[in-house]
Amino acid sequence: MSVVMSEPAYAVDVVDLAKTYRGKRNGAPVVALSQVSLQVPVGAFFGLLGPNGAGKSTLINILAGLVLRSSGEARVWGFDIDRQMRAARRAIGVVPQELNLDPFFTPREAMEVQAGLYGVPKSERRTDAILAAVGLSREADSYARSLSGGMRRRLLVAKAMVHAPPVLVLDEPTAGVDVELRRQLWSYLRELNANGTTVLLTTHYLEEAQALCDRIAIINHGHLIACDSTEALLRRLDAKTLTVTVDRPLTRLPEALSGFAVELATPQKLVFQYPPSRVHAGEILAAITAAGCHVVDVTTRETELEDIFLKLTSDVSPTPQPQAVA
Repeated sequence: MSVVMSEPAYAVDVVDLAKTYRGKRNGAPVVALSQVSLQVPVGAFFGLLGPNGAGKSTLINILAGLVLRSSGEARVWGFDIDRQMRAARRAIGVVPQELNLDPFFTPREAMEVQAGLYGVPKSERRTDAILAAVGLSREADSYARSLSGGMRRRLLVAKAMVHAPPVLVLDEPTAGVDVELRRQLWSYLRELNANGTTVLLTTHYLEEAQALCDRIAIINHGHLIACDSTEALLRRLDAKTLTVTVDRPLTRLPEALSGFAVELATPQKLVFQYPPSRVHAGEILAAITAAGCHVVDVTTRETELEDIFLKLTSDVSPTPQPQAVA
């Protein structure tokens, strides 16, 4: 690229961003975003989560220049998305939810057209290398209409990378993609991130966000309700499940276990819910032994991102959290 981009303070910097849409048929205006402020660190693998209609796509479309903000500020790689529009557009690559591909173009042709739109000189184009990276070398000269849904999704990722943007935004990139292709895409995204690309990911697959993202923001009803490292978010819900299989059937819970939150799932299976910050698994196992039972098997379930997500988004009228700015 002919434009040299120095590293900014943040890859994406959003301050008090708001967007209100007109109501349909004289209806009430719809608030899609309400004073959202967040910063995406350079080099982060950042997850943007929320229920359907929470405002995620609106935020992404504002960053991409497809939707006009109502108020607030937004910068991509240090460039204001309005005052420095061209530089901001060069700094970002967006993979949309929709499979918006020309069915009569081959992947190679689509890549070359996209590179031309961004002004990438032919000598600097990496069409074949990018197609190889997303596993489309064999299909490079096939019409897009002949590609499977997963291949089309990977072609969208490839198109977003033609101008080597420092920030890559993916809006539900693995929707409708089978498990094998999803893992291939994960591997490619991890490689991009390891090589310095900042990745901003929206997804409804929460296990995907937990596995990939080092920081996560959650939006609900247009408000930013959480923004923290993935580890810190998981620590917010101080809960763990311990399932213990004992050597004999029980008809009721032993008195020695009365101090724990436990239920008898089956005659020989006890399920404990406990806060690991205050209760240790060893205490539970010791109590089981004191009850005259021998432990046959033990399984544990750690807090998952889904638990946090459901807890934070279950409130009908969420209150934005001041500490949510990263």
